[in-house]
Amino acid sequence: MNRITAETSIKAFLAEINHRTQKAARIATAAQACADLGSVDEAVTISMEIEQILYEAGRLQDAASLLNRLSRSS
Repeated sequence: MNRITAETSIKAFLAEINHRTQKAARIATAAQACADLGSVDEAVTISMEIEQILYEAGRLQDAASLLNRLSRSS
C-alpha cells in the first residue's frame, strides 16, 4: 500500500473515531443529566451504551496506528 492510500484510510479512521467519541460524549451527558435528577439506575443503564462505542473507537485507533507504521516501513 502506498503512503497516499494509507493516509486517506487513516484520515477516514480518525474521522470515524471522532464521530464515535462525540456520540459517546452525548450519551455521557444524558447519563449525567439523569443522575443529577436522581435517576441513578437509569443513568447507569444509559451509560452502558458507551462501552461498545469506546471499544470500537479503540480498535479504529489500533488500525490507524498499525496502518501508519506499515506504510512507513514500505
